Order: sequence, then structure tokens, then C-alpha cells
Amino acid sequence: MRIVKIIALVLLVAFVGIQFVPTERNQNESVPATDFMLVNDIPKNIENKLKTSCYDCHSNNTQYPWYNKIQPAAWFLEDHITEGKSELNFSEWGLLSNRRKASKFRSIIKQIESGEMPLDSYTLIHKDAEFSEEDKTTIIQWMTQLKTNL
Repeated sequence: MRIVKIIALVLLVAFVGIQFVPTERNQNESVPATDFMLVNDIPKNIENKLKTSCYDCHSNNTQYPWYNKIQPAAWFLEDHITEGKSELNFSEWGLLSNRRKASKFRSIIKQIESGEMPLDSYTLIHKDAEFSEEDKTTIIQWMTQLKTNL
């Protein structure tokens, strides 16, 4: 029984200790002129859905949930955001060449069609981020049109 208490104490001290390890915040005061929403003329319904479903991981301004200051959840969030931005950063959309934009559109469309995005781990907590079939159809058609017009 004593070993269990020692292990529990060590785990508690470790848990408290990791709370002091900082994480990088993905927040900006302003929206850059290169942002996807500013570069393109976006219908309000699509803009709202993309901001709700995509922008937390795929832009330079994350709206953090209440648990973002609790480790190890904060590390998990930071990892997802870093990975998401490395694949697609809507804040830097205007810096991409038309060829790169077309490639990104193909990838976005494919991932929405297949249900890969938004991630299940994200929509588990953010139910409003889920795409309905109507949302998928509307966004895919709109993005296909943008890709065609490049």
C-alpha cells in the first residue's frame, strides 16, 4: 500500500510540475492582408463555417478553449496547431502562387469530401465545427469555382 501512495505522490508532483512548462500561443492582434477571407470574396455562410471549423488550426489566430492552459492538453493543442499550419495556413493564403493555391484547393476539397477534416478529435468537443452534408456541398462547390477561376 505504501508503494501505491509513493507512486500517486510522484504522479501528482509531476502533474503539478508540468503545469509550469509554457506553450507557444497562436494568437495575433490583427488579420494580415494575405488572409484567405480578405483575398477572396467569400459568402458570409461559408466564411462563418470556415472560421468555426478550420481557422483554429489553420490560421495565425486560434480561439483557445478553457482547457488550453492545462498540461498535457496544451501540448496536444500546440502540436495539432503547428501541424495544421504547416499543411495549410489561411493567414498566409495571399502569399501562395496560383499553382500552390490550386493544389491547396484540391487538398481541401478532397479532405472535406472524405470527412478527414475537420478532425474527429476537434469536432468531438466543438460540435458546431462539424460539416453537414449541405455544408460540404456548398463549400466544395464554392472552392471548386475559386480553383477554376485562378
